[in-house]
Amino acid sequence: MRVVVQRVSYSSVSVDGDTVSSIGNGLLVLAGFEHGDTEIDLDWMSAKIVQLRIFADQEGVMNLSVKDKSGEILLISQFTLHAATKKGNRPSYIRAAPPEISVPLYQMFGDKVSLQLGKPVKTGIFGADMKVELLNDGPVTIVIDSKNKEF
Repeated sequence: MRVVVQRVSYSSVSVDGDTVSSIGNGLLVLAGFEHGDTEIDLDWMSAKIVQLRIFADQEGVMNLSVKDKSGEILLISQFTLHAATKKGNRPSYIRAAPPEISVPLYQMFGDKVSLQLGKPVKTGIFGADMKVELLNDGPVTIVIDSKNKEF
């Protein structure tokens, strides 16, 4: 499982010109699932995201989490996070889990993040052609992979 976490002042997602979800201060989380991801990956990742200390405290030091700040989370599925670009110029998505695997993982992950955060997360629509808008605050952008827990 791979995620891109962006600290945002706001973010929204729309489908066919209609806003599906939006948040104020918080995190935009793009999540990609791959073959072999399990509930253990979801548990680890949900805790990591909610506890990630990337918000400034009163001294301006990144020492607070999204939960500490009572922030929001917008969760978007993004299979392209598992693009393989080693050969040629057309990315291969062979590592990305197919919808029959990734849809349940995405739904379960959203539930786990909500539980960790203590309030519902906002989401996009799985598989839709989504337009994501954001104002990256910082900018702060962090990539986390559940297969590389030691980093």
